Amino acid sequence: MANTSSAKKATRKIAARTEVNKARRSRMRSFVRKFEEAVASGDKTAATEAFKAVEPEIMRAATKGIVHKNTASRKVSRLAARLKSIGV
Repeated sequence: MANTSSAKKATRKIAARTEVNKARRSRMRSFVRKFEEAVASGDKTAATEAFKAVEPEIMRAATKGIVHKNTASRKVSRLAARLKSIGV
């Protein structure tokens, strides 16, 4: 348990930041899930629209520190590969 007032404030700030980060991570995962569902349905146009929505969302999560920049790039790359495979 925090004793000093600065430690107590730090605990409050960490709790608030954790909530924001959880919301952002959940939002990113929701967009990814929508893309996955569009790919599973086999609808190329829906998947393309979902990809256009998920790509900036993942990169935004990277700029906010939710995921590492390289992790975000890897995820986008793999999603783009999945989108490309639908056309085959």
